[in-house]
Amino acid sequence: MLPRWELFFYVLASLGFHIYSFYEVYKVSRDHEEQLDQEFDLAIGTLFGGLKKDQTDFEWSFWMEWGKQRLVWLLLGHLAVSQVANQLARKHRPQILTAYGVWACWCVLGVPGTATIFFHTIISFCVAQFRSMYLSWLCTLLLLFTLRLQDVEEIKRGWYKTENEYYLLQFTLTVRCLYYTSFCLEFCWQQLPSRRTVYSLPWMMAYVFYYPVFHNGPILSFPEFVAQMQQQEHCSMKISLGVLAQGLARLLGCWCLAELMVHLMYMHAIYSSAPLLGAVSCWALGGLALAQVLFFYVKYLVLFGIPALLMRLDGLTPPPLPRCVSTMFSFTGMWRYFDVGLHDFLIRYVYIPVGGSQNGLLGTLFSTAMTFTFVSYWHGGHDYLWCWAALNWLGVTVENGVRRLVETPCIQDSLVQFLSPRARRRFHAALASCSTSMLILSNLVFLGGNQVGKIYWNRIFVQGWPWVTLSVLGFLYCYSHVGIAWAQTYSVN
Repeated sequence: MLPRWELFFYVLASLGFHIYSFYEVYKVSRDHEEQLDQEFDLAIGTLFGGLKKDQTDFEWSFWMEWGKQRLVWLLLGHLAVSQVANQLARKHRPQILTAYGVWACWCVLGVPGTATIFFHTIISFCVAQFRSMYLSWLCTLLLLFTLRLQDVEEIKRGWYKTENEYYLLQFTLTVRCLYYTSFCLEFCWQQLPSRRTVYSLPWMMAYVFYYPVFHNGPILSFPEFVAQMQQQEHCSMKISLGVLAQGLARLLGCWCLAELMVHLMYMHAIYSSAPLLGAVSCWALGGLALAQVLFFYVKYLVLFGIPALLMRLDGLTPPPLPRCVSTMFSFTGMWRYFDVGLHDFLIRYVYIPVGGSQNGLLGTLFSTAMTFTFVSYWHGGHDYLWCWAALNWLGVTVENGVRRLVETPCIQDSLVQFLSPRARRRFHAALASCSTSMLILSNLVFLGGNQVGKIYWNRIFVQGWPWVTLSVLGFLYCYSHVGIAWAQTYSVN
């Protein structure tokens, strides 16, 4: 354990870097407000004293618009129906919630969209009857492939009046894909006839059409869903009201923070303007990276927090919410603790079935590569996503390789002999700072595309060598110390 004064210094330094770099982003946003307004049509905000709002982040604008239109009311309807079913017809709650989910789907996606989801579900269920994991995966990949076919896309666009309705169907089908895949693979692995009653079409429909997670997740495996849905215990009204009040307060705080960020810092618009991004100061460039990844974190606290709250009120245990990205110091930790539901899905249904770590080094490399190949294809399979997946595969591979090397008896004995526990902790943070720099770069590729990644690589690691590069690694060294201390506390709790 480090001295308290040293850890306190790292915390203060990290906060100082955040605050000053955000201030630099704020100044750039104000200095170029007219230019960005002309190019990206900044919205006139009604909050925070009439500041203009950056609405360039498609995902945030998309879900907020849908939330104001219908989704909030449909989610409130689910809450009401679920609570009434809990009190009056608990044994039939899965069927009631299935019927509500189908009706809510029809309300927002219409008959064609609902029929498409039914079609995908029925096709997957029929293929699962062959009890072949390979056929089920082939079915999943083919159904995903149809989502990218231009002719099919044009047909689906013709069903709706607006692009937002089409995109809602695409997002929903993409997330539902993981749900019916979970059911089908579990069905293929199920060998005990006495337990096959839950592996039926009605339970599959209840799982696929469970509305809180219907459009955007998070991901919950079929066994977890069934086990929790079948529980007969339920919370009292007093406890439920407490959970609701606490959850709403947290959601409101996260929503206000996200809105404040897009009113004060136009990071998404600046990221869309390559000349401006290439011209800002190094402090502003670092602040834009921090603001981008932190906004992504806060955004998913809201987008995952709403369904998680409804799941708790239904008596289900949702996957943990994302951990703050400012405390992440490794690729492995980012995957394990940001989207926990997706991570668990990938491990259970992709990494382990392909072979996992049981087939030696080459088997582990292959299993990891297949996992990132699938997650890239599931996200859309665009060029920048393949680059992002490759960077993550390389990062996870290098981290695991270094960990295995350090854990060998020879290296372990040498480290213990020549380095004190505090020195080993500092050595860990130094290595983590290098990993964190690449982690942030890969996240920027995911959020901004290959061009943004190239700009950062050139300005920080090529044009900025050595002073800018070493300064960034020094800042990340402080972040890593904070992240390591947080991870130790997190694991204990």
